[in-house]
Amino acid sequence: MMHDDQVDIDVDIARQMIRDQFPQYRHEDITSVRSSGTVNVIFRIGSKSTARFPLRAMNPTECANMLRSEAAAMVEIGEHCLFPTPQPIGLGEPGPHYPMPWALQTWIEGEVATPHGLSGSTTFALDLVHLVASLRQADTRGRRFDGQGRGGHLFDHDDWMSVCFENSEGLLDVARLRDLWTRFRALPSAGPVVMTHRDLIPANLLVRAGVLSECLMAAVSDQPTRR
Repeated sequence: MMHDDQVDIDVDIARQMIRDQFPQYRHEDITSVRSSGTVNVIFRIGSKSTARFPLRAMNPTECANMLRSEAAAMVEIGEHCLFPTPQPIGLGEPGPHYPMPWALQTWIEGEVATPHGLSGSTTFALDLVHLVASLRQADTRGRRFDGQGRGGHLFDHDDWMSVCFENSEGLLDVARLRDLWTRFRALPSAGPVVMTHRDLIPANLLVRAGVLSECLMAAVSDQPTRR
């Protein structure tokens, strides 16, 4: 188990819940999806859909609100992103063997981007540039970075950086890194608040024949931040 508060969920439980609550999938194959993620367990439904079950225990009402917020963000980012993104299908209810709501969303084919295969690809680099630029054009609608996770003002992350520095003693030149952090956090804003993915890593990008084909999990990460 990855978490002390991890909820048990396997393909048999998921399959039963999906077929009971969404009978249109009762004849579809439902299989586990191997993933490096630590937040959800994902099950593929046929060729076009997936079910996403949160791994960590939380109050069912809070979980439902989180999933609805993520679904709304999926729709919003899909309106601005130049590449396909997962879109919400529905919200599942808790069951006898899984105590929280869960989400259904679309599936798009592709392979996870890897630095080994794409490090020299100009096409892929330009795709990333266009992706970032398209998200920055999205209207923030007055929303501001909430201080959590990646992005925002650097000084929002002072506490976490303090932990990192302490844990890095003897491994890195921490004195130099502390000095760099002090200087970086004092830099003025480079521009207006814009939208950003905040988790643009290989695991969240799919490619086909070296071309970016999908931006994954953007809806979970998409928030206003500074350039």
